[in-house]
Amino acid sequence: MSDKKILILNQQQIQQKIDRIAYQILEDNFDEKEILIAGILPRGNHVAGRLKTVLDKIAPFTSRLLTIELDKQSSQLQAKTNFDVQDCSNKVIVLVDDVLNSGKTLAYGFGVFLDVPLKKLRTVVLIDRNHKNFPVTTDYAGIALSTVIKEHVDVVLDEEGQEDAVYLR
Repeated sequence: MSDKKILILNQQQIQQKIDRIAYQILEDNFDEKEILIAGILPRGNHVAGRLKTVLDKIAPFTSRLLTIELDKQSSQLQAKTNFDVQDCSNKVIVLVDDVLNSGKTLAYGFGVFLDVPLKKLRTVVLIDRNHKNFPVTTDYAGIALSTVIKEHVDVVLDEEGQEDAVYLR
């Protein structure tokens, strides 16, 4: 595999994608009083935080940021959250990650909410790679990339000394 990086999205384009997704979330939830935005650590939480910032400016509803930490290497759901899952009962959840590759991370993210009756659960990814092993779809995606499985997508967000960008290598 080559070390050559191809720029897919620059900082401005990333923000444009996040803005567009925020407006789609607004349209889908206009009548709500509150939505919960659950970001999957690490970079999904950065995307979720940025979505919340935009929604706080444009939406009539309030949004609350939740954090989910998953053990992605485990064969079972092992998650830590900064919230009581029961507080999500009958609410709208927007589950956010940076890249959808196999679908395992989003599937585990769904698992956090399986025992709670939700009003609705929507998914957001900045990059959808279309290599799903799990029956997971996204409701909102910044960009869909047709890549080969050997290629890797690097999302750089809020990393010291580096400008936000998405690279394919």
